[in-house]
Amino acid sequence: MKKNVGSTDRFVRIIFGIILLILFMSGFIESTTIKWSVFGISAILIATSFSTFCPLYALLGKSTCEAKKNK
Repeated sequence: MKKNVGSTDRFVRIIFGIILLILFMSGFIESTTIKWSVFGISAILIATSFSTFCPLYALLGKSTCEAKKNK
């Protein structure tokens, strides 16, 4: 798997993942379906930030990694 998630993207994914995880655990969301959907999204965001690979980016041919400079 080629890295396609840059450092800024990783930071944003971790922050949003943690916020959604807090919403899941706080009981703020009462609907069971929405609650587990929020948990799934937070798990995906956190997992892709640590693995530095996003399957959706790979399908779309996108990357937020910084370009390597050749000297």
